[in-house]
Amino acid sequence: MKALIKTALLITSMITLVAGSGAASAQPALYVDGIHYETIAKPVRTADPNKVEVTEVFWYGCPHCYAFEPLIESWSAGLADDVAFVRSPGMWNAMMETHAQIYYVATALGVFDKIHAVTFNEFHQKRNYLQTQEAVRDMFVAQGVDPAEFDKTWTSFSVSSDVKRAATRMRDYGITGVPSLIVNGKYRVIVGDSNGIRTQADMLKVADFLIEKERNG
Repeated sequence: MKALIKTALLITSMITLVAGSGAASAQPALYVDGIHYETIAKPVRTADPNKVEVTEVFWYGCPHCYAFEPLIESWSAGLADDVAFVRSPGMWNAMMETHAQIYYVATALGVFDKIHAVTFNEFHQKRNYLQTQEAVRDMFVAQGVDPAEFDKTWTSFSVSSDVKRAATRMRDYGITGVPSLIVNGKYRVIVGDSNGIRTQADMLKVADFLIEKERNG
């Protein structure tokens, strides 16, 4: 188990992020395709063509995603009505697929607002890695979910389909690390020391730029 977790964490570290405001890093006046963001070769369909969609690809076991939560929650709460913020689980192995199931079961049962934060805390604070249906069931039950209803949803065709679609979507986005931001299925934010996009706050500034780019056609 420790080897699996270590491997997954090494994958997520492909994007090294520093939580915080990013005030110390200089922001360019203009973001350039191929430097600060990449245009996805084949755009991925969004849920609502009438809105600019911003997707965070994340994993509950990723420490950077955990650190990103307060910042992206605050940012997304201030988005205009023509922008939709969505999440999509990233997955490269069995544990990440299980965590993607957590996301879609919580959504299907209408308890996402409770379970999302709890899942992050279980992994990062309690070292409960939530790798089995039984371990995940206990977490849901502790939040007031009926165990039989949980089991039914956990094994449902709809949740299985959602997980498969998320895996396909991640590949179509060209994701190699988490957290990643995709704007309108067209653009992937690039993080790196060489381009000045070093922090999570920097990522959101690029996302803001790309939102405006989409608005302006």
